[in-house]
Order: sequence, then C-alpha cells, then structure tokens
Amino acid sequence: MSGCLRASRVLLVGMKGLGAEVAKNLILAGVKALTVLDHQQVSPEDTQTQFLIPLGSAGKNRAEASLERARDLNPMVDVKADQENVEQKPEEFFTHFDVVCLTCCSQEVLMKVDQICHKNGIKFFAGDVFGYHGYTFADLGEHDFVEEKTKPARASQPVEDGPDAKKAKLDLVETTMVKKRMAFCPWEEAFGLSGSTEKDQGTLKPTAPDYFLLQVLLKFRSEKGRDPSPQGYAEDAETLLQTRTGVLESLGVGTDLLPDDFASCCFSEMASVCAVVGGVLGQEIVKALSQRDAPLNNFFFFDGMKGSGVVERLAPS
Repeated sequence: MSGCLRASRVLLVGMKGLGAEVAKNLILAGVKALTVLDHQQVSPEDTQTQFLIPLGSAGKNRAEASLERARDLNPMVDVKADQENVEQKPEEFFTHFDVVCLTCCSQEVLMKVDQICHKNGIKFFAGDVFGYHGYTFADLGEHDFVEEKTKPARASQPVEDGPDAKKAKLDLVETTMVKKRMAFCPWEEAFGLSGSTEKDQGTLKPTAPDYFLLQVLLKFRSEKGRDPSPQGYAEDAETLLQTRTGVLESLGVGTDLLPDDFASCCFSEMASVCAVVGGVLGQEIVKALSQRDAPLNNFFFFDGMKGSGVVERLAPS
C-alpha cells in the first residue's frame, strides 16, 4: 500500500497558510510528485502563516516563492510550481493527477473541478481556514480501503505465575486486515446545489453551525472575489452579517444559529488553525492514496475557539 503513496501525483491549489501545511505534510509523507498551483502574488499577510515563503518575497508569485523551501523538505519528491489560474485550466490538465486538493477557491470552482475529478475517478479534496474556523471536504467516489481489525484467538494455556504469564495474555489478541468500500458524493450534492428535489434537499440535515458558517463565507468569497480582510474590518463584518441573514433565510434556518459576534472570528488565517486543519487534510490525502484506514466522509469542521472538530456526512439519501 505504501507503494501507492510513493507512486502518486498530487495537485495542490492555493499556497496560503493552509496550503503550506498540506504541502509540507505531503512532501514529508513521500508522494512521488506535488504540483503547487497559485496565480496570486505574496501579500504581507502571507508572511504570518506561510512558512515556505522567505522574507522579502512580497510581490512574487506565491507558488514560485514557496518552491525552494518545499523542495528542501524532501529531495526525493518532485515539487513543481504552476503560476496559472486554476479557473483557466482545461479538464485534461486535472487527469494527470491521482489527487486534486483545492484551497482558496470559490464555490463555483470547487463544484466544477470536483465534477471533473468525480467523472475521471480522481480523488478530490478541498479545505480552507477563515480566522478561527476551518474545514475539509472529501469526494473519493467509490473508495476501497483496508482496515485493521482485532479477531478472537484461541486462548493460550493458562500460566498462573512466572515470566510466561504476561505472554500468555498477549497471545489472546490477533489482528487481520479487512477490505471495505465507502461511497462519497460530489460537492454539489453535499451542498444541495445539484437541482435535486425538495424531498432530497430535506435529507441534508447538518447539525454543526460550522456548515452554515461555511455557506456564508463561500458566498462572501464568490460575491467579493476575496475573503474578509482585516484592513476593511468594519465594512466586511457588516457584509458578513447581511450575508448571514440572506443565506440562513434561504435555507430556512433562524439567524440566531450564527450570533452577531461570529463575524469577528472569520478574518485572516490563524497559524494554529492552519496547522490543525492542514494536518487533518494531509492525513486524509495520505490515507486515500495508501488505501489504509477509514477516511472521513465527507466534511470535517474545526472550531479554533473551542479547540475541537466534528465530522459531518452530508449527502442526499
């Protein structure tokens, strides 16, 4: 199974703080090749969380600026930088990879790229960090994996005393590898964007407020073409509150689900949150490529204020 990991090619889109964490974890895990794609330039804010970018890189392309330090992590991994915009990439481009992972992308791009991956049997992941909040998403299609299970073993002859007593107890535990399969749904179905019937929409019953928060933040990103900025805190905080009202009303949910103070926790990337979410995202990609252990299906939400996360499976029945 480790051979699958060492032969894999991964595309990682978005090289802000979360992207740097995911890149680090994949390079150290030993994938065959990693392409980091980002058309944006390094901003002053990037230096707070993006540890792969050297000081004095402001104005340079984010992917290119990350390349040298990324390669130094593991010379055995072929790391490349792509400075083009993912929105301009043709479908054929994505078919060269075993896994595609998107960060910093609009909901429209997430849906489009996941459709391409789902159709071509490519493992798809997405994730983002907004202030104290972060999420990951996985669409692995029909995913086969093996899981280690304990099985009953014949008891050893009882030994009442002496050095063999402990050994006799340990012999009672045996493990076996069990093959399993898990089905995932595309992004558009998980978000109720596939034009399904009202009955199907009713089967999407998220319990974590983070799901609705993600809806608000992705709508803000789509409408503004950026994330909430500390430089325009007052204006963006007000826009977030207005967006919250519209999104929750359209979903038939009361606005009290996201109290007014939610907006203050959604600005910039927190380095500690990037580390946690990037660790989970990197681990899930490694698990998918090596086909070992059960993957998280399909959302993971992390709340840095509480210091805890929750897994939600959102899919039409």
